[in-house]
Amino acid sequence: MADDTIRIGYVGAGGNTRLRHLPGFAAIEGVENVSVSNRSRESSQRVAEEFGLSTVYDSWAELIEADDTDAICIGTWPYMHKALVLASLEAGKHVMTEARMTMNSADAREMLAASLECPGLVAQIVPAPHTLRIDATIKEMIGGGYFGDVLSADITVHQGGFVDRDSGLHWRHNRDLSGNNIMQMGIWYEAIMRWFGPAEAVTAVGRVNVKHRTGWDGGIAYIDIPDHVEILIEFGSGPVARLRLSSVTGLAPADGVWIFGSEGTVHVDSASMTMRGGRRGDGELAEIEIAEEKQGGWRVEEEFINAIRGVEPITHTSFFDGVRYMEFTDAVTISMQTGGRVTLPLV
Repeated sequence: MADDTIRIGYVGAGGNTRLRHLPGFAAIEGVENVSVSNRSRESSQRVAEEFGLSTVYDSWAELIEADDTDAICIGTWPYMHKALVLASLEAGKHVMTEARMTMNSADAREMLAASLECPGLVAQIVPAPHTLRIDATIKEMIGGGYFGDVLSADITVHQGGFVDRDSGLHWRHNRDLSGNNIMQMGIWYEAIMRWFGPAEAVTAVGRVNVKHRTGWDGGIAYIDIPDHVEILIEFGSGPVARLRLSSVTGLAPADGVWIFGSEGTVHVDSASMTMRGGRRGDGELAEIEIAEEKQGGWRVEEEFINAIRGVEPITHTSFFDGVRYMEFTDAVTISMQTGGRVTLPLV
């Protein structure tokens, strides 16, 4: 770069980009938000005016190829991520893409390979943020022997209530836009992979209970992405976990995570990210205080800029991690289709 300023261009400016990335980068000294290309000229212009960007491009290719930026922030749906990442790297730009990484593991491996061919460029995925507060504490408890041997985990994720056949079509219902991603499966696997490491096998059953909705054109849109999934995960580090995700379970219990060990048990409340635990000999669970200095938080934009400046490496989330969770999503789909146990990695 000719000077110390890092100039950012935005392809796609959805909710998280407007909420997090645009103000997050603007708050960092020596970073300038420069350009945007959204789904339409009108929406791009609105984003530019709201956040003070100087340039609007009518096409993402034009934005990426322009010499007015050093890094590209991708805020589109997953179906665009591979093309945009490859184009950004080819143009010599650092790149941060919204999660999920892409549509499937084949695309993810292609993106990783392209990033490795550009060692001078930073490639980052926006991380699953919901467990950042507790990740360090759980990893410390596992490593420090609180659990003894970690034997089992149970994760429940409920999105919605009873079956709703009248709600509108969401882009996450469309496999052409979302790929093999299902509900919050990817972000939860990414999170528990930080605690237990990667899975070595997956067995899954899924159901599509709402098989069609009114499409964006007013016609019928047929759906083949499940709205209820139950997954058995065998981790290489030892534990077996059950992950249940559902948008059709009314009056379900509160979302949470149970971790069971030979010597200790912990429950995580998903809404508050607070923890209760107990060990052999205790009569009940008690609140676990998380020291302030151990509480992680959102610093995605800061980490990306620091990596560009050579201050720190990307830890949340690398393209290697992205390949692992995309392989997991593919394995879940393969298991549902075949009725069998699928081992990882896939290749």
